[in-house]
Amino acid sequence: MAEGGVVYTRSETGSDHRHSGLYSRHSRNYVESVSVEICTIMTRLGYGEEIRRWRVEKYRGLDRLRNKRSTDVISITAGSKAEGLTGYFESDKDTLYILKHVLCVEAGTNLDTIPDDIDVFRMDTREYPGHCILLQERPATIPSAQIYNSLCHNGYGEVLLSSRLFQDYMYICQDLYMPPLLSRYAEPTGPSRPVVGLDIIYDDIVDAIPCHCPSILQRWAARPRHWPSPVIVQKVVSFGACVTPVGHKGSDNKHIEWRICFNIGETELVNNLNGTQAKVYVILKMILKDLLKPTKKEITSYVLKNIILWQAENTQPTEFYERSLLHWLYDGLRQLRTAIDKKHLCYYMIPERNLMAACGLEDALQRKWVADITDMMDEGPRVILRLEKIRKAIVASPEPMLWFSQKRMEVEMLYLELQNRLTQITNENGDLDLGYLALEFYSCLNVSDVLGRIRQEGNPAIGPIDVLIRLLM
Repeated sequence: MAEGGVVYTRSETGSDHRHSGLYSRHSRNYVESVSVEICTIMTRLGYGEEIRRWRVEKYRGLDRLRNKRSTDVISITAGSKAEGLTGYFESDKDTLYILKHVLCVEAGTNLDTIPDDIDVFRMDTREYPGHCILLQERPATIPSAQIYNSLCHNGYGEVLLSSRLFQDYMYICQDLYMPPLLSRYAEPTGPSRPVVGLDIIYDDIVDAIPCHCPSILQRWAARPRHWPSPVIVQKVVSFGACVTPVGHKGSDNKHIEWRICFNIGETELVNNLNGTQAKVYVILKMILKDLLKPTKKEITSYVLKNIILWQAENTQPTEFYERSLLHWLYDGLRQLRTAIDKKHLCYYMIPERNLMAACGLEDALQRKWVADITDMMDEGPRVILRLEKIRKAIVASPEPMLWFSQKRMEVEMLYLELQNRLTQITNENGDLDLGYLALEFYSCLNVSDVLGRIRQEGNPAIGPIDVLIRLLM
């Protein structure tokens, strides 16, 4: 039996399970044919492999360009944007700011290998699993303001790095990082600093400290698994970890606790899911947002990501293909129902950490969601019709839908290319060149084409900016 998750057995995750549940209520041919149709629709909605891989590469390129001009932090796109699973305006953009001149290490690390200009903190992991307290092991020759202003004493002669003081200081100083256009900030949520622009959440910034914790990563790497490949496992290990300024919700010491995270490695893992797995993940997120509708983050998309990762690890990769999409969606819903019912889901990277601990899920809502998910599972393939985005795509005429899908993909590709080119120009001389102007011109042409077709079909007149935003949603 594999370690972690809402514990899986082979019969629960592999082909042995296929005779029960979904297939006991609906014929296999029907379920598999609907699965293929849904895969096609998801591709047209902007979740196909071509646009997914394009997004991943462009956001990686954007990170490389931004980090060329940064001296204090490394900027890393994280979350659904880095995974290529959302359009430009479809959801917030998660950005990790990793400080360069500070490092936290496990006990017993040889400090002689670490340059003197780096603040070094030792991880005390005797807190809640997946969290730690940072004890100052060696101050830098010239400490950074972020670190110096976040230090406190624990009353036993030791100096700690306070997550609360650190987050407060970064919130006060964030004007240094953002342009004036985006200078309206929402209140911090968890470890993030939401940046608001144009009346939408533009960026969710999470400040982080690099973390050297080989023992944690080696425990993860040593697990028996079907996925990912040994090469990818070692790649994830090489990315290391970081800590972010948020403690365990139920802890009396949460103001000095830090959460151990593996954002870069987890992005690599999601990017190694195949197209069917990625689409199951996206549909689960739609179900969470459109049907369950949590209002206090009792359940987040991060819970769903962990369900998908456990599902992948415990199953032969050949089991995931287009005709099996609904089977794996059904399996994901079942695992989500169990996690809610038991208030327990093991964190994929550190199974001792329960992602459902202190999630604020009240008993009445817990019972409702368990019942709602049971109803969805009983519905079988028709549950897809509850999702507005997919339902509209199903009833739309095929030719206009295909045309609009192609235009949307072209505009998004051009827009991401524009963002990268503009960043490159900013790094250089700041002068717009013919390449940038050509990209802008072709973007305008595509928006104009869509606007013309909308008006031709007798739909209410909308402006080009509205069209652009809709195309990038």
